[in-house]
Amino acid sequence: MSPLLRALTYSHASLEPVTQAMLLRCYIALDAFRRGHGSRDLFSTLGRTVLIAEELIRLGHRASAAGDIESVQAALMHINAEEHAGGGWRVCDADYLSLSTALAVFSEQLNAASLNDIAKAQARMLDGLLGSERSTQQVEELA
Repeated sequence: MSPLLRALTYSHASLEPVTQAMLLRCYIALDAFRRGHGSRDLFSTLGRTVLIAEELIRLGHRASAAGDIESVQAALMHINAEEHAGGGWRVCDADYLSLSTALAVFSEQLNAASLNDIAKAQARMLDGLLGSERSTQQVEELA
């Protein structure tokens, strides 16, 4: 890797537009759910974000906040259950607080992590999703 590319890779100034865009998408999704205008795509955005945050914890970024990130899984399950029950894509007050806390943790993680760690977390998240999909397909083929 060239010295210039290495400097850009580890510079927080070059990371800021990337991390701010990631956070903006999350806060837009959370606001949409709060207003009852969520969607499957926005739900997926929040779910992927939680998985990335979990991977960043495994890489040592805000490991003390693991409980906050784990508790948001229940909030996502509630949102999904509400939609399946015909209540639409919305979030209750308690789950909104849990999601807000998780996004604050994610923001701190992004501020502390290098681009390399963020890329690793995203890659691990995608590997996990693809592995999950492959396992589901294998089970369906065996059935």
